[in-house]
Amino acid sequence: MRKLTKKSKVIAVAASVALVAVGGGTAYAYWTTTGTGTGTGTNSTGGGTVTLHASFAAGLAPGNSVPVTYTADNSSNTGTVVGALTASVTTSVPECLPAWFTVTATTSNSSVLANSTGTQVGSGTLAFLNDAANQDACKSAVVTVTVGSV
Repeated sequence: MRKLTKKSKVIAVAASVALVAVGGGTAYAYWTTTGTGTGTGTNSTGGGTVTLHASFAAGLAPGNSVPVTYTADNSSNTGTVVGALTASVTTSVPECLPAWFTVTATTSNSSVLANSTGTQVGSGTLAFLNDAANQDACKSAVVTVTVGSV
């Protein structure tokens, strides 16, 4: 093996110091790096559609009224709000005129949780008007209240 001269030792030490300095500088630069970035995702399309129901007691007669309860079922994974309610009346017998009935529906703005059933969203009144005409066609007729939300 060959002996290192004093000059060779100095060069070896200087090269080692330079190598450590360069390596240390790289590590320092790595730890102080900065940058920016973004991420994106698509939100839900909304609360989806709810199924609305109207329920009231049977046995309505001319001149009487009954309370109506409005409920909602939400089968989606997102909660929603039911706004203003609208209601209309139809009957199972053509001679039993829907015009002989009135129905109201409150504006509720009620929250309906995700995956829920039977959430009350409003109320109203169904009235069978006492008309001067013969209303016998409404005996045993099925009265349907259709409810919607706007």
